Amino acid sequence: MKLPDQIHDCVRSFSQLPGVGPRTATRQVLSILNWSVKERELLAHSIQNLSHIKHCSECGMLSSESLCNVCQDSERVNKKIVCVVENVKDLLAIEDSGEFQGIYHVLGGVLNPLLGIGPDELKIDKFFARVKRLDIAEVILAVNPSLEGDATCSYIKSSIDNSINVERIGFGVPIGGSLEYLDSQTISKALEYRRPM
Repeated sequence: MKLPDQIHDCVRSFSQLPGVGPRTATRQVLSILNWSVKERELLAHSIQNLSHIKHCSECGMLSSESLCNVCQDSERVNKKIVCVVENVKDLLAIEDSGEFQGIYHVLGGVLNPLLGIGPDELKIDKFFARVKRLDIAEVILAVNPSLEGDATCSYIKSSIDNSINVERIGFGVPIGGSLEYLDSQTISKALEYRRPM
């Protein structure tokens, strides 16, 4: 049995979402068809409004204006601390912790010469210019622990002004975790990033 083309088009669009295959997309679309017309129109309107979202011209966070709410907050800018993250999801995770009150910089990835991603592709020079312009005193590198992430952190640390304090977030044993179930890389990072008590 052939479904209408509009359903096939919607299933194709939903299938582009991470972790959603054609079967899951079909179930979701058929579920949406059980909604009222008003609810479907509201969903369509919400998705259409995503076209107005852009990246903050300062930090790279998603925003409906040229500056995100963090970059507009003079109290946070005045703290002179910037946290560097790979992507928006990492920024949101740190922001949800409620522990960090400075500003952010979203790299949009990590250095990976094999994939042709160098400092120019990540616009790292823009980050250095921003650090200088805002007279940043401390940089926190919250980049995920991987070979590429470590290389990115090393590059930033070696290229930044020596008067700026550069730190990397700690990695290792999760709260409630048991050493016997952790992989060797996690234990290695936990030992590498140990600190005095």
